[in-house]
Amino acid sequence: MAIATNTSLTFSSVAIREQLSDVIYNIAPMDTPFMSGCSKQTVDNTFFEWQTDTITAGAANRKIEGDDSIAATARVLPTRLGNYTQISQYVNLTSGTDDAVNYAGHGKHQAYQLAKNGKRMKRDMEYMLTYNTARVAGDSTTARATAGLQSWLGTNYQSVGSGGSPAASSGNGTDAMGDASSTGSITEAGIKAVIKDCYEAGGNPDLILCKPTIKQAISDLAQSVSELRTSTKGDAPAHVVAAVDVYVSDFGTFKIQADRNAWRDRDVFFLDMDFWAIAWLRPFQTVELAKTGDAHKQMLLAEYGLVSKNEKSSGILADCAA
Repeated sequence: MAIATNTSLTFSSVAIREQLSDVIYNIAPMDTPFMSGCSKQTVDNTFFEWQTDTITAGAANRKIEGDDSIAATARVLPTRLGNYTQISQYVNLTSGTDDAVNYAGHGKHQAYQLAKNGKRMKRDMEYMLTYNTARVAGDSTTARATAGLQSWLGTNYQSVGSGGSPAASSGNGTDAMGDASSTGSITEAGIKAVIKDCYEAGGNPDLILCKPTIKQAISDLAQSVSELRTSTKGDAPAHVVAAVDVYVSDFGTFKIQADRNAWRDRDVFFLDMDFWAIAWLRPFQTVELAKTGDAHKQMLLAEYGLVSKNEKSSGILADCAA
């Protein structure tokens, strides 16, 4: 079809106003199930401590009637544990001009970037709190590090890999977990073994926390022993249930939660969140930094550490292939 002579077309126009949406689309995953599930407490030192205790296993306890030679019962003292706080920060620097111009999708640029970095720091925390790292005291050239989740799990440990090892048997945060040289497929036998270990140690975990790939692998385990369930309701279209969100074991019911911001895919945690906490030395805060020119400088800061109130409450199935 021909175009009439002198028809005005957009292709040669120079004054068309730009069309920029006033919405910024950001789908970065912000869920932090481990961090959100931890209780919160306040500390006033970079090294903070707490105590754990236990009661010895039941044993035969029979005495002779009238016995007058009673010896004192041996005492089992509490165990003293500790961890370090670590510092996380981001610095936002915005020129006076940049803060004055009109941006699409948000207000002042400094405020927008500060809010964005606050969310970023929460993702950092989820990543580091589930990290396999031992505590580090730090010095003038080395940052302090809080012992991560895996370095506390020394008792209820199972691995489907080859050559792995738990953190120190006392579960005191001073040693990292040893990775297996090779990973293995997650199995229900492995899941049941960790749950049994936790139960026999006195724990009652109710949360299975893992990366999305492992969540799908757990769902696949159920499908290997039963057909996919197809459901219809009236005239509604049929739907297939191919996921496992709750696992009912001999020793409790577990919610299975995928964590997109956890450290890595090869470890599955069995957690009682009543026994995990974040100790805050300095909660999230915005610090105004010295103005040295035509710019606004602010620092987003937090100082915190992980508390394992009793590592026997929880467990880990390590070295699972994604």
